[in-house]
Amino acid sequence: MTAAIAVLAPQVADQIAAGEVVERPASVVKELIENALDAGAGAIRIEIEDGGKSLIRVSDDGAGMTRPDAELALARHATSKIREAADLIGVATFGFRGEALPAIASVSRFELETSSDGDVATRLRITGGKRESVDDAVRQRGTTVTVRGLFFNTPARRKFLRAQATETRAAVEAVTVLALTRPDVAFTLTSDDRPLIDVRPTTRPLDRVHALWGRELADTLLPVAYREGPLEVRGFAQRPAQAKPAGRKGYVFVRGRPIRDPFILRAAEAGYRSTIAPGDRPSLILFLELPGDAVDVNVHPSKLEVRFRDKFFVEKVVEEAVRAALGPLAAAAPLGAGGSGLGAGVSWDGVAVPIDLFPVDSRAPNPEPRAPPLLQVFDTYIVFQTDSGVAIVDQHSAHERVLYEQAMRQLTGDGGPAQRLLLPLTLEFTAPELEAIDAHRELLRRVGYEVEPFSGRAVVVHTAPNPHPRFDAARCLGELVGDLAGGRFGALANRLERFAATYACHAAIRAGQRLEPDEMRELVSRLLTATLPAHDVHGRPTVVQLPKDELERRFGRS
Repeated sequence: MTAAIAVLAPQVADQIAAGEVVERPASVVKELIENALDAGAGAIRIEIEDGGKSLIRVSDDGAGMTRPDAELALARHATSKIREAADLIGVATFGFRGEALPAIASVSRFELETSSDGDVATRLRITGGKRESVDDAVRQRGTTVTVRGLFFNTPARRKFLRAQATETRAAVEAVTVLALTRPDVAFTLTSDDRPLIDVRPTTRPLDRVHALWGRELADTLLPVAYREGPLEVRGFAQRPAQAKPAGRKGYVFVRGRPIRDPFILRAAEAGYRSTIAPGDRPSLILFLELPGDAVDVNVHPSKLEVRFRDKFFVEKVVEEAVRAALGPLAAAAPLGAGGSGLGAGVSWDGVAVPIDLFPVDSRAPNPEPRAPPLLQVFDTYIVFQTDSGVAIVDQHSAHERVLYEQAMRQLTGDGGPAQRLLLPLTLEFTAPELEAIDAHRELLRRVGYEVEPFSGRAVVVHTAPNPHPRFDAARCLGELVGDLAGGRFGALANRLERFAATYACHAAIRAGQRLEPDEMRELVSRLLTATLPAHDVHGRPTVVQLPKDELERRFGRS
């Protein structure tokens, strides 16, 4: 028999609300820090004990509250952030529902100390949602919230908390995410009196990344700065060469608010097409700015999800933003410990100065571009001076990138030039390889191979591409067909990309082949005009840059 309908008691309703907002100690940390940021704090100190299960204390130097406001802040749905439903459109604050403080207070021993002027302060104590006292206190301007014994009155929920180390890691992650959103604010986190995070205010977002994770990660990041229509994408994307299968950082912020959106991260990873090895995952820190009416932030109790009015447009722009960041040669890996790791001339706004192969000689009577000398070392690397240091080009990786982009143009167009062979080649293949030839016959033609069945397992090759003087048409075709039959490069989703990558890998100049000066110059010039010049189709760098200041540091000149 169905029970009679009844209105829930306020205490029960508060505990249900707490279940939506407060999942674990890290949820409390997040909500209290967001309130501090919304109050204009310039410095926030967080203390936890036993992973936050015993104690959470968040102190700030923000605006603080008067006594009436402090008392009202503990009422459900009380907020200073909005006044009417229309205010939800474009709301820019972290919190706005007015549920966090009463929800937290309903499942803990809660204390609030606050002052709006530094002269008069208020202390409120609440236990399990029941107000115990309201007193005068002494405090500078700002607010301190202390939460003890989280879930003490809901043992069924408390027993689901994880081990101290696990809850501590979750709290560290909550602080880290919010510290990324506001590099202008100081954050300090201690766990059982042990400092875990201590970051000072900065005007450079990369400095905040450095302070949180160290130079090892910061030096692998490239600036992202891209705008299309109403959407601006900023942040950092990791150099493809440093992407790894595990351990990546992936953060997305919308209008300054951290969100969980695997589709945005997937779109960003799509920008790495043909630049990372299969299975590698680059670190990404992306900030999306768009008009308030283009995104709905009121779809999740913890505000961790948003709904875009045009999600496909957002994903497309994010992909383009990352791809644009990888384009300049400043994306090439730096050599040595000096510099910011961003390459020459790169700043937060993403303006990158590419390598200038033909700098102007200002000493000449009529200044004109002069070509620096190129040196081939180990019959594999091309070395030359740039306007900011020394560049080292891997000749195979560089040619592979050039040929990949050329092949993509040929495959999507009418094809490329082919050389008719004076003596057609007769080659034999296995059954799977013959199937691969048949399946890719038109693509083979577009890159220059005209192949016809002959008899049995043999085919006849009438024309072939001629990408460089040392090109072995038969060897390249054999390796290309073998990889196509074996499914290599299968991680590339696009069929044309798979084919182009496979072809470029086998048609490119190889390591160990000596090049003439004009060949080196042509290769480097073609690399400089490529769309994504800094990495080959395997994710390896094509260029390594040694900054001049690093040379001077190594030789004691700086």
